[in-house]
Amino acid sequence: MRKTVTVVFCDVTGSTALGEHLDPESLRRVMGRYFDEARQVLERHGGTVEKFIGDAVMAVFGVPVLHEDDALRAVRAGSELKEAIARLNEQFERDYGVAIAVRTGINTGEVVAGDAAAGQKLVTGDAVNVAARLEQAAQPGEVLIGRETYGLVRDSVEIEELEPLELKGKGEAVAALRLVAVGPETPSHARQLESPMVGRERERSLLRQAFERAVEDRSCQLFTVLGAAGVGKSRLLREFTRPLEKEAVVLSGRCLSYGEGITFWPLVEVVRSLTGEDVVSAIAARLGDEEEAQLVAERVAGAIGVTLTAAGGEETFWAVRKLFEAHARERPLVIVFDDVQWAEPTFLDLVEHIADWSRDAPILLVCMGRAELLDLRPAWGGGKLNAATILLEPLAEDECGILIENLLGRTELGEDVRGKIAEAAEGNPLFVEEMLEMLIDDGVLRREDGSWIAAGDLSTLSVPPSIQALLSARLDRLEPDERDLIRLAAVEGKVFHRNALAQLVGEEERPRIPERLMALVRKELIRPETAEIGGDDAFRFRHQLIRDAAYDSLPKEARAQAHERFADWLEQATSDRAEYEEIIGYHLEQAYRYRTELAPADAEAREVAERAAQRLGTAGTGALIRGDRPGAINLLRRATDLLPEQDERRTTLLIDLGEALVENGDIGQAEKVFGEAIGTASANGQRALELRATVEHRKARVLVDPAAFEAFRQTVEEAIPELEQLGDEAALAKGWAMVANVNLMLLEIGKMDDALERSIEHARRAGYRSQEIESTMWLLRTSWFGPRPVDEGIRLCKEVLAQPGIEPGLNSVALQVLGCLHGMQGDFDRGRELIHRAREMQVELGMMVAAGASCMVGVELELYANNPAAAEEEARWGYGVLEAMGERSFLSTVAGHLAEALYGQGRYDEAEEAARTANELGAPEDIETHRLWKAVQAKVLARRGDFEEAERLGREAVALVDRTDAYSRAKVRLDLAEVLSLAGRADDAARVVREAISIYEEKGLTAGVRQAEALLAEL
Repeated sequence: MRKTVTVVFCDVTGSTALGEHLDPESLRRVMGRYFDEARQVLERHGGTVEKFIGDAVMAVFGVPVLHEDDALRAVRAGSELKEAIARLNEQFERDYGVAIAVRTGINTGEVVAGDAAAGQKLVTGDAVNVAARLEQAAQPGEVLIGRETYGLVRDSVEIEELEPLELKGKGEAVAALRLVAVGPETPSHARQLESPMVGRERERSLLRQAFERAVEDRSCQLFTVLGAAGVGKSRLLREFTRPLEKEAVVLSGRCLSYGEGITFWPLVEVVRSLTGEDVVSAIAARLGDEEEAQLVAERVAGAIGVTLTAAGGEETFWAVRKLFEAHARERPLVIVFDDVQWAEPTFLDLVEHIADWSRDAPILLVCMGRAELLDLRPAWGGGKLNAATILLEPLAEDECGILIENLLGRTELGEDVRGKIAEAAEGNPLFVEEMLEMLIDDGVLRREDGSWIAAGDLSTLSVPPSIQALLSARLDRLEPDERDLIRLAAVEGKVFHRNALAQLVGEEERPRIPERLMALVRKELIRPETAEIGGDDAFRFRHQLIRDAAYDSLPKEARAQAHERFADWLEQATSDRAEYEEIIGYHLEQAYRYRTELAPADAEAREVAERAAQRLGTAGTGALIRGDRPGAINLLRRATDLLPEQDERRTTLLIDLGEALVENGDIGQAEKVFGEAIGTASANGQRALELRATVEHRKARVLVDPAAFEAFRQTVEEAIPELEQLGDEAALAKGWAMVANVNLMLLEIGKMDDALERSIEHARRAGYRSQEIESTMWLLRTSWFGPRPVDEGIRLCKEVLAQPGIEPGLNSVALQVLGCLHGMQGDFDRGRELIHRAREMQVELGMMVAAGASCMVGVELELYANNPAAAEEEARWGYGVLEAMGERSFLSTVAGHLAEALYGQGRYDEAEEAARTANELGAPEDIETHRLWKAVQAKVLARRGDFEEAERLGREAVALVDRTDAYSRAKVRLDLAEVLSLAGRADDAARVVREAISIYEEKGLTAGVRQAEALLAEL
């Protein structure tokens, strides 16, 4: 299995010179004593000595079982070995006249661990090589540790920074640190951030009630607090016991995870706190005249190692109880035992003895630990009227947010970043603290002017090594069959199904799955969940990080097999339901990826890749249809990456990917993708797809270079006849949509509608739903700027909105156009509400070009509502969106609308500047852009008294749109009328206004009619 371990290499330096001074038998004795001492030290701290290599010893901490403090154990072992060698040298110098020097390298990293019982090599991986190279780089007597190891032990050690080392076999320099000293009992990682306790009022109340019961009844109460590591057990007890120090004697002891003679270690800490150094005398004095005082003192002293007169278990339990009772009769006694999941059975017997037999003395025994305690003692506290156990659950989401605020204090971090941290921690306070501290240590969070600010990338959060070590160790302590099961369960995800799991295990293991799942539930690793697939049972990992740790321990070969088996099962279980395409594709993709990480792709692997591409491509097309551009880009890109360049299916996927990129605003990347599609189609003889990719490529170029319009029009005109001859319905659907794009630029709206209807017809025949949607969107939009009457446009929008299961993107455009049409009828509030709601949908869907360009709808509505300031806000928002993505086709028209809004506020110089920008950006064929800037510039010139030039520009604008059937023929006449009115030619102005009213009335544009009539009344 894969696991993160700490590897220790130590080697004797100068052994060749020793051989010159010592007889071979003497040398053998010296080296034998060294090897024995090294083994004892390493194994005493929990290491497994893998092998002796010449004069070197290699040990691994984390094999066969991981511990959350493996790195600290290894460093302590390395430090103690230096001391042990110093003691050995005293003997060697006395007996042989020589001394030895040892150098040590320690490194932490991921390895693959074999089954030692089966004779397999213990561990393999780069972490082993780096440890060996660190040892070789160390000076005699030095211990060098790697950066990963230091990150796990930093608050327990004193180090000296070294220059990065150039190590043999490593392409880059490796960070190394010289170990100076190790603290004896310090935690490997001390808290840097502090916060008042958040929540836990109910739990504190229960503890208080237990204490009051002990005092009132003069009894012993046993209260156990269970919970996952980091959930806040220690903090809860500190907050509970702090105010009790005025009412009671509060003592604490901690069970150790490893060591010699640790059975009564918690008792050692408690007794020392009660008695001081002279244990026997202090206990005897406390018991006073009791005839057994001396015996109690001797038995307690023997239990904690002060004397050598150790007694049997019952006598020791009796003596400890008598000591506690004697103290409690003078003042209530509160004793907290921490980490009881590591307690020796004898110590647990002692605790239960005190709880069962103590009388007439107010004692509260509080035991803290993880739920694994119940695996050691399933009946812990059971059947006792004076015992209670609670499980400390994670903090609620709002409490987690408060904790982050408390830890950071004043901060400029946005809600999204804090929410991401809270989501990753899932209510575990330790995880919150460790994540924040990791971000601070890595320089991603920096304190500036008393406030924490983001100074790096916070888009993804990695798991702190300390948390990884803690969770991995917890999983490694499971029974082997439970550990195997949870690792396979992690393949499906945070939620997994029992029937799926049955397909991932061997047939002989299936009957025991329910039993093992219930064991994992009891151990607070998983919990029952509502099944997403009918007729099945489901479970959820208690924390995403538990799932990740379980998955990470699975070897890549096993991951590949499990992902493929799960995909096979899901295909059968879901009967090809569309919503599972992406999930099936993901698991097949992972199966292929892990296969190719281990070996070059063979025929079997390529078949898996093709299956994955088919599923991901289908899901990507579905996302494109729904209007989910970012999702479509992600899925389609992954699908194309899985197929070889010569695969014909890849061409269609590339074109779809390019479309999604264009709409999402990544036009430069889209052009590259279309270029690749053209090359692939040409190489494969896919002429229809080649033409389709070519017109898409030309269209994308127009968006960033409006001058490329003529080449685009020519390409489209040449493509249609050839596509008709080829008879490719999908390509024809796209081709006629491109014809509509040409018509749009020329404002030939009637022709545009005809082309769109033909595109929709071909798309329906081809089952090309995404193109049908795109063409329908534009058919709706022509209801805004084309000759179609407003009432008819509203009816068309409502018909589309009434379609069952309407795609979100189409829905957003229908709402947008409907809002515009309501505004044309004078219902501005309803229009604004629909337009803004549609824009929010489009931004969420990643339809950024559509969202940016849609500001023109809002501008026109606000101008009809005589609110040019609001129109300016709309225009500037859209301009910013389009400019940021490098789009220039719609940008020029938006600049023209901005000029209108500025003119409406009397800001004539600014309006002229915006008009100039529109002129510079607009393609020569872009009629609407040139109509806008000419009309605004004409009015500005008229305001300045240059009536001749103003009228010329105004009439040019009218002539431009009179070649079209766009309703802007009315608006441009009102602009000309204003120029004529300013020039004192009221009759000419009135005639032009009446022409505008006629166009507005034909359109049914009530708001325009009102504006025109108001202007007419002023003439």
